[in-house]
Amino acid sequence: MKKNYVLIDYENVQPDAVEALEADHFNVLVFVGANQSKVTYEVASSLQRLGDRASYIKISGNGSNALDFHIAYYIGKLAEKEPDSYFHIVSKDAGFDPLLQHLKSKKILAGRVKAISDLPIVKIAASKSLPERVSAVISNLAQRKASNPRTLKTLSSTINALFQKSLSQVEIDSIITELTKKGVVTVNQTKVSYALPSEL
Repeated sequence: MKKNYVLIDYENVQPDAVEALEADHFNVLVFVGANQSKVTYEVASSLQRLGDRASYIKISGNGSNALDFHIAYYIGKLAEKEPDSYFHIVSKDAGFDPLLQHLKSKKILAGRVKAISDLPIVKIAASKSLPERVSAVISNLAQRKASNPRTLKTLSSTINALFQKSLSQVEIDSIITELTKKGVVTVNQTKVSYALPSEL
């Protein structure tokens, strides 16, 4: 599982669902404005459970985009050190979007959401019904294209990782059965091939 850096613009967003970031592949940086003296108990409590995978960055200065520039600096620094990680900015500020487009042009995985619960990886983990889970797996496989798992065992472990290792083997098998019924996946002994929506 890729490391996911979540950079929260606390001036702009009072984050929801911070507890959804407790899995080991999340690192959280909360950027707090110079004039902000408090974070909520819920945020502080959730971040404390992350231990050294969470940190606060207090901005030392005012200005209309002071916090935004700090986030841009940290993303650049982290992306240079760990280019294979995924970077998520949690902010309602669309001013980050040109930076994110630039990062994507450099093959760095980055995106912006308005709330933690909008993060694709969190949405997938929150999927409860079989149709929701099957839909999430199809979307994920369609994004992977040529790098899709080629064996049944690898497909199982990919699905397990996608749902943050929260599914039983029976639940994973039922997802694969549904993928097969839909014609998205064809299993030949231990080998797997695909007919994903973008390929139809």
